[in-house]
Amino acid sequence: MSRARGLVTAALGRDHPLHDDVVLLTSELATNAILHSRSGDGGSFTVSVLSSDTTVRVCVADGGAEGPPCVCHAAPQATSGRGLPLIEALSHRWGFVREAGSTTVWFELTQARVAAGVAV
Repeated sequence: MSRARGLVTAALGRDHPLHDDVVLLTSELATNAILHSRSGDGGSFTVSVLSSDTTVRVCVADGGAEGPPCVCHAAPQATSGRGLPLIEALSHRWGFVREAGSTTVWFELTQARVAAGVAV
């Protein structure tokens, strides 16, 4: 996961306004790739970061799994199961694509732009 976080930092820079949230959500997807897909069984996963003036999109492609990603809600005492609910809560959009034996989960974060002269 540290390499995935480092990739985000290299792509965006620590001063990017969305850096911390993108690092957090990327770490969650990388963890899911290792824990819930064939990537964690000696395979690998790929992280890509796309950035524009207002939006950052991260894709994590893994080795695939038996079923699709699930936004399951963990019991309060559970020590895991909060990754995709966190993605759902913090990202502006997210989704996944399953094809050719792999799964790619993606999310987008968008900066709110405030017009000059508008009080916030």
